[in-house]
Amino acid sequence: MKWSDVFTSSVGRKLVMGLTGLFLITFLVVHAGVNACIWANDGGDMFNKAAHFMGAMIVIRVVEIGLFAGIFIHIIQGYVLEFSNRSKRSVGYDKQLGNRGSKWYSRSMGLLGTILLLFFILHWYHFWIPSRFTGVEQTQVNGVEMHNMFALMQITFSELWVVIVYVVACFSLFWHLLHGFQSAFRTLGVSNNRYIQPIKTIGFVYALIVSLAFAMMPVSLYMGWAH
Repeated sequence: MKWSDVFTSSVGRKLVMGLTGLFLITFLVVHAGVNACIWANDGGDMFNKAAHFMGAMIVIRVVEIGLFAGIFIHIIQGYVLEFSNRSKRSVGYDKQLGNRGSKWYSRSMGLLGTILLLFFILHWYHFWIPSRFTGVEQTQVNGVEMHNMFALMQITFSELWVVIVYVVACFSLFWHLLHGFQSAFRTLGVSNNRYIQPIKTIGFVYALIVSLAFAMMPVSLYMGWAH
């Protein structure tokens, strides 16, 4: 396969989707781990230290660029594949198979991805833009001055509509990951049932834990369970 085929051929696009998907799956584990520090209930010190560490390390900042590139490539290639698949299915089947042909969330990756894209824009507006450009209230932890990201989270999730939007996004994230996890491995050539079944199980557990953890964060802050 030529390098140009990676972004123009159907196989190449699926390969890019699989690789960027696995990269984003790894990122979500790290992101969830850092955010889980809010449950230390120490006034946000542990979370602020973790966020400061992630934001101050040059290696992390470089990886951040790769992360944004991965997200945008994943989104663009996802839409390209979605439109390509829809055009091929322009002449429908005589009989719709429904879930016997494929799961509803497999057929709805475009919709689920669009919901997540809108959520990402809102999430960047709430946290990434203030931390990088518009400024965040400062605090000191062990004599080190840093952004008080915990206070920003408390303010952001004090509004019920924001909490609801984040929870809905996490619901979409669960179904997106449920299909995307095993699909990424299939794209990379893992198609033997001996491996696919365990991957599906691991994917379900991963999608459930990660999505539930992210959903509980705004709920915990709104309810005062994290303080």
